[in-house]
Amino acid sequence: MTIYGVALLAICTLLGALLGDVLGVMLGVKTNVGGVGIAMILLMAARVWLMRKGVLTHGLKLGIEFWAALYIPIVVAMAATQNVVAAVSSGPVVLIAGAGGVAICLAATALLIRFSRPPVAHHDRAQEAHAARVISGAAE
Repeated sequence: MTIYGVALLAICTLLGALLGDVLGVMLGVKTNVGGVGIAMILLMAARVWLMRKGVLTHGLKLGIEFWAALYIPIVVAMAATQNVVAAVSSGPVVLIAGAGGVAICLAATALLIRFSRPPVAHHDRAQEAHAARVISGAAE
């Protein structure tokens, strides 16, 4: 039944591409705007809807999870088809936006890592120090 997950992905991809093209026309751009992202959102929404209806079979779930795991390579492949040279030659705004996006992602990742760590209690540090002494042979 994994083929049903692939079929669901195909439907979501076609709808995402169509909606991305429509969004591009509405924005006055001659390209697909966010079609892959829209497709993945549709896929997640379809999975939740199927789960709520109680018709999400194991095979269908495996098919959806398989394609969800391939999300990043698909996005990279889609981005590789964009005309990067034309974008960069249009001005420094593209480079500033790209660098700003990367900086924001790095800062957000650092904040998430910093605040997701559980606080270390004082007695844990004492236990760690004792364990280090035991390992080094200084304590019995």
